[in-house]
Amino acid sequence: MKFICLGYLDESMWQDISDDEAAQLMEKCFEYDDVLRRGGHFLGGEALASAGQAVTLRKQNGRIKATDGPYAETKEVLGGILLLEARDMQHAIELMSAHPGVGVGPFEIRPADEQINRLVAQRDARHVSG
Repeated sequence: MKFICLGYLDESMWQDISDDEAAQLMEKCFEYDDVLRRGGHFLGGEALASAGQAVTLRKQNGRIKATDGPYAETKEVLGGILLLEARDMQHAIELMSAHPGVGVGPFEIRPADEQINRLVAQRDARHVSG
């Protein structure tokens, strides 16, 4: 099964640690990602730019409205995503529990919607073939 792991963090925490500490933390995260790779569990991931660079779109009164920043006013913001292959949710929890990023902020783990993703893949295949 595929899981999407959403890593949250308090961006102000990054302002309070040294460049050295940040580099050490990132290296620990990368090392664990390598463990996941070797086990065939790491499918990909992306770090996100600061929430201050985000734009949220909403439809209000039939019009699209763009507002700066993330949707929710919260201390912790989405910092990145990790795509994970695991047997089931319990296995995904076990794998992510050892990730050093959990020490920085919570990870939300959600199963990928296989049915909709198959529809997307079928549509992609039609567009590639012409």
